[in-house]
This record gives sequence, C-alpha cells and structure tokens, in this order.
Amino acid sequence: MSVMQTERIDPTTADEPVFDLTDVTVRYGERPAIAEITLEIARQQITAIIGPSGCGKSTLLRCLNRMNDLVPGASVSGKLLYNGQDIYADDVDPTEVRRRIGMVFQRPNPFPKSVFDNVAFGPRLNGVRSGLEPIVEEALRRSALWDEVKDKLKESAYALSGGQQQRLCIARAIAVSPDVILMDEPCSALDPIATTRIEDLMGELKQHYSIVIVTHNMQQAARVADKTAFLTVELGDGGQRTGRLVEYAETSAIFTTPKDKRTEDYVTGRVG
Repeated sequence: MSVMQTERIDPTTADEPVFDLTDVTVRYGERPAIAEITLEIARQQITAIIGPSGCGKSTLLRCLNRMNDLVPGASVSGKLLYNGQDIYADDVDPTEVRRRIGMVFQRPNPFPKSVFDNVAFGPRLNGVRSGLEPIVEEALRRSALWDEVKDKLKESAYALSGGQQQRLCIARAIAVSPDVILMDEPCSALDPIATTRIEDLMGELKQHYSIVIVTHNMQQAARVADKTAFLTVELGDGGQRTGRLVEYAETSAIFTTPKDKRTEDYVTGRVG
C-alpha cells in the first residue's frame, strides 16, 4: 500500500474522521445493494450501523476494509477515504488495508490451532518470527482474555467457550496492530453473559481503536455506540432491494429525538 501512517495520530488531526464516505454504492452485478451512502466515521469512537434485514448493513461494513473485493460480481463506486486516503485507489494493496482494518465476524471462527497460535497467526503471516510471546500476551490482555487462558495457551482454541472464542478472535485481530476494528453482529451467537463481556470490552477497546459495529440489536447499539447510522430498504420497480442511509447522528439523538419519521418508526418498533 502507498503511505499509511496510522499507528501514531498527530493530535492536530485526531478529530478528523477515520473514514469519510461520499456517495458510496455497492453493486452485485447490476443490482445496487447499497446506494449513495455519505457519512463520516469518527476516530476512537464506536459507530453502530442498524437497520432492517436486507438493508445492506454488512455490505457497508465490508466496504471499509475491501472485503467486498472477495465477492464475485461486486463493485464499489463513490469515494471512501481512510485517514484521508482513497482505499480503492489503484496503488492500494487490499491485504494491507485488511491488516490496518481488522474484522470480527458474526460467529466465533478460531482456527484449528492452539490459543497461542491463533493470536500469533497474523504476526507470523506478516513476517514476525521472534518475540511473539509479548505480542500474544498484550493482545490477550487487551481482549480481556489473558487471565482465563494464560495457563491454556497450548490447548486447542476449540476448548474455549463461545464468548471466550469471540474474545480470542478479537485478540487475533488486535495482534497485528490494526487502527480500526470492524464487528459484524459479534454477539448474535452468544448468551447474555458473554454479550455483556463483549460490550464491556468494546468500551475499553475504543481507547485504542476506532470501532464500527453492525448489530440487529437496537438495545446493544444504544448501550455501546457513540454514533449510530440507520439504514432502510427501498424497493425498486423490479422488486430489488437497495439499502440507503436515512439518518446518522449521536446515538442518544437517534433513539430519543430522531429527525426522520422512518428512524422513529424503526427504533420504536413500529416497523422492523
């Protein structure tokens, strides 16, 4: 990738958005899945994306680290700046984008390896061969998992509970020193206790990372997010579904004083 200095943010630019989207549209073949999305995502905050099923929440999230590149027939138009740089420019390496912008998926997906090797996987892939122990420990500490697994580092990650596996996946993302962590429904497969642990962890992680979370759980968005984007679905003449941004504001405003009637109807449960 061309120049991308994200580990140290100049205090004079700390208030600038980590992402700046202008008229971003994603098509699968000829069909627009999301259209003309324009918003700025703040640095070191938690931003939630909410909306009904099929509105393109996950599609929008995957734009932010070029995961849509891996979907056959997908194309992205508009402008998407990350720390002021166009991540879809011709000279940008998608692999480097995904190192800087990590992803945690809906269901815990640890590798069939030990706890240690799961966390060390990314650093090793990036050429780190020595000094892995402190990297692994720091990632596990930041993901609030170290005390639970420090004596189980050589055991299979599959032996962990679902909530522990999800925190392990967060540790795996952290281990390569990302700038941003994307979370796609990270608690949907977890029980309430594990969900609370992940939500508490997100609050701690935003001290070091910018976090964008897709969630179908409006209460979760209200609890954890600083700002919230609400997407809705528009039906075309042929019945095709296209996601559009309706409203983007401070989370408290979205849930208490929304400006758009469609937002109010959704957050109050009148429509789903």
